[in-house]
Amino acid sequence: MNQTMPNILIVDDEERFRITLGKRLKEAGFPVETVGGGQEALDHLTQHAVDVVILDIKMPGLNGIEVLAEIRRRHIGAEVLLLTGHAEVASAVDGMRLGAHDYLMKPYEFQGLQAKIHDAYKVKLNREERLRKAEARAQLDKLEKSIRF
Repeated sequence: MNQTMPNILIVDDEERFRITLGKRLKEAGFPVETVGGGQEALDHLTQHAVDVVILDIKMPGLNGIEVLAEIRRRHIGAEVLLLTGHAEVASAVDGMRLGAHDYLMKPYEFQGLQAKIHDAYKVKLNREERLRKAEARAQLDKLEKSIRF
C-alpha cells in the first residue's frame, strides 16, 4: 500500500481557527483546503478528492452532524474527524453512529491531531484495498463462470 500524505479539508466557521490550523497542517506537509461552512464543504467534496475531513460540529446553517450524514451518503471514501469546542455527549454519540472516525475537543494537541489524521487515512486506505480485492475476486469469479459454460 502506497502511503502518501492525505488530502485534508478543514470545515469550521471560525475563520481564525480554520486559517491557523490549515497553515500548521500545511507546514507539517499535508495538502490542505479550508471552507467556512457545511454547504461549502459538500460543494467542495463534489469537485475535489478529499481523504480526511476535519469537521466542526457547531456551525450556522448545516451543522457538523448534518454535514457528516451527507458525507456518508455521498462521499463514503472520506474519513471524518469531528472537532468541537463544545462538549456535548449527544453530538459525540450521533457523530460516531453516523461513521465519524473520531470526536475531538478544541483545543486539541497538534501532534495528537496529526496522529488522528494518519489513523483516519490508514482506515481509508485499508477500506480501499479491501474494495479493490473484492472487485478483483468478483471479476475472477465472473471469468471462471464464463469459462465453465
